[in-house]
Amino acid sequence: MDGIGDVAVGVKRGSDELLSSGMYNSPSSGLSSISDATSNGSDSKKLRVEERVGDAPPSRVLHIRKLPNDVSDTEIIALGLPFGKVTNILTLKGKNQAFLELSTEEAAMTMVNYYSAVTPHVRSMPVYIQYSNHKELKTDNSNQSGGTPTSGSNSSNGGGAPSSPVLRIIIDNMFYPVTLDVLQQIFSKFGTVMKIITFTKNNQFQALLQFNDPTNAQQAKGALDGQNIYNSCCTLRIDYSKLVNLNVKYNNDKSRDYTRPDLPAGDGQPSLDPSMAAALGKDSSSLLGALSPLSAAAAAAAAAGRVALSGHTGSGGVLLVSNLNEEMVTPHSLFTLFGVYGDVQRVKILFNKKDSALIQMADMNQAQLAMSHLNGQKMYSKIIRVTMSKHQTVQLPRDGLDDQGLTKDFTNSPLHRFKKPGSKNFQNIFPPSGTLHLSNIPQDMNEEDLRVLFSNSGGTVKAFKFFQDHKMALIQMTTVEEAIQCLIDLHNYNMGNNHHLKVSFSKSTI
Repeated sequence: MDGIGDVAVGVKRGSDELLSSGMYNSPSSGLSSISDATSNGSDSKKLRVEERVGDAPPSRVLHIRKLPNDVSDTEIIALGLPFGKVTNILTLKGKNQAFLELSTEEAAMTMVNYYSAVTPHVRSMPVYIQYSNHKELKTDNSNQSGGTPTSGSNSSNGGGAPSSPVLRIIIDNMFYPVTLDVLQQIFSKFGTVMKIITFTKNNQFQALLQFNDPTNAQQAKGALDGQNIYNSCCTLRIDYSKLVNLNVKYNNDKSRDYTRPDLPAGDGQPSLDPSMAAALGKDSSSLLGALSPLSAAAAAAAAAGRVALSGHTGSGGVLLVSNLNEEMVTPHSLFTLFGVYGDVQRVKILFNKKDSALIQMADMNQAQLAMSHLNGQKMYSKIIRVTMSKHQTVQLPRDGLDDQGLTKDFTNSPLHRFKKPGSKNFQNIFPPSGTLHLSNIPQDMNEEDLRVLFSNSGGTVKAFKFFQDHKMALIQMTTVEEAIQCLIDLHNYNMGNNHHLKVSFSKSTI
């Protein structure tokens, strides 16, 4: 089958349904006839394809249509990034369609639910998203202009996952300076960036960047290799490094260890070059246009140094959270949920708009992490929106002024997960999931006690598994929303004898 011919779609084993350009005459059409023009020129058969949101059951593979003609993979991936990790993509060139695979069905469901309420746009054009009949994408990398999604059970990656979480990045056509912070901003969409070292070799700017997990490195390489950071320049060339761990001695504009904020600055403080601002145009073929949660204007401001993007305390890591359930939300519930991704310093629920809040994280890196993982998630039955705020800090009410307990200062909270430099919590940051990891469980606590405790938070426990020593366990709730609720209610819950339960999201399922 040639590159831009019809693309075979294995809906069931042995099925010969084909996608062709006649499919989906209008956004609302659920059924349409498509002709199957096979490559050997046999008579075309009329087939009927049903792929409407109501018809296809939830799947982690989403079918996106009505895309602009020359859409890039980066722009399509950007639609899915706020909801979880994107593990594969298949663009049907000439058909204005694509398949996008997310790492979990829950992430895909959150994405579909969110975009059913808020129409997604690519280059100002509305696009339509629904569940695909395929449970995973298996793409043939040699055929760039089309591939075959299958319903098989094999892994979606051709070769085995590389063992190194470290990427070596070379930047070609570097007409504008690229900083360590810009790299962190772009690559953190694919997972937790732990360390970056930048250097110049053979007159070329290069970097080594370490994720907390080799699969994140693989996804980042797949999505970003060959992309431009700015308009028509600063092209990323990405390979796996032979190193598996980076040793960073200083936190400055040349190197950074995000797990060790205590490191000395050494020979220079982080600086952002104002000339980067000029590079940020409106062309969405550049990564900072398509991938960045910051708008081009905000990115330009960042480049000019007005928004500090460095990983230093108190430098503008303030988030604006909206569409909150104002009957239920409290500063403490926001502190607990956002505290999974960083150390929350202050929370202010807005006095005149109680469905919105400002949350100040310890630094910009933590704010980015929280935003990419929590935007589009459900909290108290409402899909929350998380964006960067223009505020640099959250103001506390003046002494003697009561704001009904809407503002809380958590600066000295003993519950911060990341205040210990090099803490292993840095390596256990995962997107919200239905499965929770429990630790610090008292010896006399059994499975039934924990099942009852978590059911009382209003959810249904699907599965439970103790680790060998019984101090840790996995508990699986029915939905991600239930798991989020349980984490808010039960993290740091007093189990008696000064045993406080620790709850976090897990990447495992039981």
